[in-house]
Amino acid sequence: MLWNASAVKGYAIAASDGRLGTVSDFLFDDATWAVRWLVVDTGNWLSGRKVLLPPSALRHLDREGREFSVGLSMQQVKDSPDIATDWPVSRQMETDVYDYYGWSPYWGMGLYMGGYGLSGSTMVESSYLESMRRAERTADTGRKDDDPHLRSIEAVTGYHVHASDGEVGHVEDFLLDDADWSIHFLIVDTKNWWPGKKVLISPQLAREINWSDRLVNLNADRQKVVASPAYDASKVIDGAYEKRFHNHYDDILAPGQP
Repeated sequence: MLWNASAVKGYAIAASDGRLGTVSDFLFDDATWAVRWLVVDTGNWLSGRKVLLPPSALRHLDREGREFSVGLSMQQVKDSPDIATDWPVSRQMETDVYDYYGWSPYWGMGLYMGGYGLSGSTMVESSYLESMRRAERTADTGRKDDDPHLRSIEAVTGYHVHASDGEVGHVEDFLLDDADWSIHFLIVDTKNWWPGKKVLISPQLAREINWSDRLVNLNADRQKVVASPAYDASKVIDGAYEKRFHNHYDDILAPGQP
């Protein structure tokens, strides 16, 4: 199932003996577009301290109560490494958190264990295969760079999106796939260029992200984006939509990519 990142922000995180805080952000790998950490704001409990939890730590989901449970105690979280989440999070910082909890880091696995999946997905098989490919890319990245920086979804929201021949809009939100906690689509608002329309952009279409200029550059032109399958936020992104989307960008996307 695909979730709007903005909708998950604010969900409470419940430990075995109390409430830890609320989801305030997500950190994703800028090479693989996989969410690696949820940033949890502990509020008054730890005087505004933020802690990192991997999606694999999530257990039960209470939709009505907008709450995730985790198999941790409040004391465990309190004693966890203090990470400055407002700064780039290095591989060493990630290692400290994994070592503390006794978890296996994602870069040491044959398959990225991104989460349990919050509900049945119509694309479980394709998500599984993609997670395997993503794990291989992540392992390669880890071998080449022992200190990769993660990126904040909150920070990238609002970045301008440029096609190969001009601006098309700005990043409004992200659609997260709960099967492997990858960024499946960017939701792009085109109101400054094409009033009244929002489009979905696959991370595979992103040629590069210019962090200093706050830009996402695409390897597609404006007309290609204009003619892409219409996005209706009130409708579920199903397999039929995925097929139309992929067929539209078939000359750009690699085989099997969303």
